[in-house]
Amino acid sequence: MSGLPPSLYAETAIPAAPTPPLEGTAKTDICMIGAGFTGLSAALRLAKAGTRVIVIEAREPGWGASGRNGGQVNPGLKSDPDEVERDFGPELGGRMVALSHGAPDALFELIRRHQISCEARQEGTLRAALGPKGAAEAERTAEQGLRRGWPVSFTDAGETAALTGTRRYSAGMLDARGGDLHPLSYARGLARAAMDQGARIHGETPAVRLSRREGGWIVQTPRGEIRAAQVVLATNGYTDDLWPGLRRSVVPVFSSIAASAPLPEGVARAILPRRASVYELGRITVYYRMDGANRLIIGGRGPQRPITDTAPIRWITEHATRLWPQLRDVGWTHGWNGQLAITPDHYPHLHEPAPGLLAALGYNGRGVAMATAMGGELARRLLGTPPERLDMPVTSIKPLPFHGFWKLGVMAKVWEGRVLDRLGL
Repeated sequence: MSGLPPSLYAETAIPAAPTPPLEGTAKTDICMIGAGFTGLSAALRLAKAGTRVIVIEAREPGWGASGRNGGQVNPGLKSDPDEVERDFGPELGGRMVALSHGAPDALFELIRRHQISCEARQEGTLRAALGPKGAAEAERTAEQGLRRGWPVSFTDAGETAALTGTRRYSAGMLDARGGDLHPLSYARGLARAAMDQGARIHGETPAVRLSRREGGWIVQTPRGEIRAAQVVLATNGYTDDLWPGLRRSVVPVFSSIAASAPLPEGVARAILPRRASVYELGRITVYYRMDGANRLIIGGRGPQRPITDTAPIRWITEHATRLWPQLRDVGWTHGWNGQLAITPDHYPHLHEPAPGLLAALGYNGRGVAMATAMGGELARRLLGTPPERLDMPVTSIKPLPFHGFWKLGVMAKVWEGRVLDRLGL
């Protein structure tokens, strides 16, 4: 019986490899805390390089947002390429842009190389715009991509309607590098691939204490301890107080998803004929895709507490009906959510708060591709790449003032944005 929260993914994922709890004392080069996309992709790369690595996970691989997200593989960061290069300079900013926009291609190549069965499909990502302001934003982003020679295109209202089956949108930007996958199957496939390369993974093994020792670290768990030369904190939206200040440097926010019953082929093709993944460029992002069984998977912000069905997220299913009236009588079979991590600057954060200790978190809703890419950056650093040569900046941990009130502020913005998006303002 799976220990995962109820979801469509928990019912349909590939089987999990055995990851028994850690018992006793273990010694390793790297201890990875967290078995989501970040920790697993880093562990895979490290093990392949011949490094001894142990991954510990409080529940099981993919239990957090890695196994519960929308399954979209989106190129890029939250900010447009020109803005990233303004914020970080043309040299580092250019590397950040190349890493983030190349992340989908790297991810799909990783899946092919390790033969991970996760319904991976690279049919593009469509950024769908609302109103004149959104259309201008989509056109500006497309221009920046075309200037860099990327496979992107601006779509006017008619072309966007043809791609989505609805006339809600004023324009869009289609990026051929994007796609989608079954996220829990991907997480479990990464875990199995890492173990095939020699990594050890222990589920039901939370890290309860982290302390320095001469030449390395000791990670204590309920039934044992790990002595490691280096440690990585890869817990994202489920980060706790294991390292001072890290939890308070991000805001954990629940994102909710509803899945329909399988739709007739004609209906499914009318909604998303190209099978591109879509996310709206409104104030409050709504995202959706069609899976291999013609289920519509649609998500957005919801209650800031765990949910197990669609009753608390009726606004999401009603939104789908507004987009496509033919779904009025469709059955919604699953509703669930998970916590992602939001950073104040909307960039992923990479930290090295002490010698031999790294942390990576804060993917701001783009964690499938970016967490995988960040795992690669962690592996590069652990294998000796100097911080200044990484493709993401290494920054100090900055706890948010009045952290306990940030989630209230986020929810207030969600409600305000939802109303303005409905009004088209």
